[in-house]
Amino acid sequence: MILLKPLLFNYINFCEFPSNEIVNDIIKSVECKHDKRNLLEQEVYKLFISQCKNIKELHWCTLQPLLSFPGALTCFSQIRSLFININFVNSNDLYEMARFCKNLNVLYIVNYSQNHPAGLISLIDSQRNLKSIILYYNTNVKKNHTELGKALLRKNNTLEYLELGSICLIPPSFLTSFNNLKSITIYNCEKSKDEIKEFQQYLNISEFPGLESLNIHGLSCFKELATLIEKTKGNILQVIIDDVKTVENSGMLIKSISNNCPKIKRLFTYIEPKDFIYIKSLLTNCKNLNEIYLNSLNTFYDNDDNIGDELLNILIEFSPKSLNYIKIGEGWKYSIETYKRFFETNCDKNLTIS
Repeated sequence: MILLKPLLFNYINFCEFPSNEIVNDIIKSVECKHDKRNLLEQEVYKLFISQCKNIKELHWCTLQPLLSFPGALTCFSQIRSLFININFVNSNDLYEMARFCKNLNVLYIVNYSQNHPAGLISLIDSQRNLKSIILYYNTNVKKNHTELGKALLRKNNTLEYLELGSICLIPPSFLTSFNNLKSITIYNCEKSKDEIKEFQQYLNISEFPGLESLNIHGLSCFKELATLIEKTKGNILQVIIDDVKTVENSGMLIKSISNNCPKIKRLFTYIEPKDFIYIKSLLTNCKNLNEIYLNSLNTFYDNDDNIGDELLNILIEFSPKSLNYIKIGEGWKYSIETYKRFFETNCDKNLTIS
């Protein structure tokens, strides 16, 4: 007969709070009838909530009533990073979390909808030192949530990182008030020219003096970004422009970066052959540049003038020693001789080229 012995110490107390995926894996490892799965999931969460004290990170992606389980206040009161899939919670849940949790640094929301604005606003308002907000919305959500935008503005003194899954999540006029941001990431999936134009107008007059990272996806606004960068204090480390439809004024952006971003380490953007002239000053002025991706929208394969040779020659002559990763557009034609010289020049560097 085997006698069960007590554990030498509380193993659960030393574990991180499990993600929904890990809980599902635990359930899958136990053979039980389908109607018992919900009960087993509930017991797993109850175990961790009762034993884990002051967890720092929570991924809230379950229909289980986590906040009603014994020990929830002690378990969740010191959370610093909270990820919420809104599809799994209701407004009352968010109000309750706002009562438990007041020390968030990072709040990540996916599938935001107009069904729970008051609860989410309460959660945002209750935070004492919120530094990062990431918001992605449900595709059926209405646009320009004024009250949500106002809640974000009330955290302007502490907010350093803002990531928006759409240019229409909050009124674009609110951008001008987030002047303490160090990092901004914006995705555009809107097709309305009026909405894009309005966003560009407010981006053009916004100021983020302490900006360190600028990430824009799906939005052609090179002129506005160039103006924005001119108003920073020279601390930008990263600029990423991706998934654009046009490259008008791309040279203005390169020129602005070369004149105002001496510390930059990563640059991903689009350029045209007429912009190659600005790459020289970029490489000369930005001595810390480690990674550069110069993409093209158009192809020039039919040309016989090896238009890409100019860019390669600039990279050969002016690349800083710090530059270890280079990716250049496939749309430009290069001569074999220039390509060979480029590789020979960089043979002693740990260089990645694609």
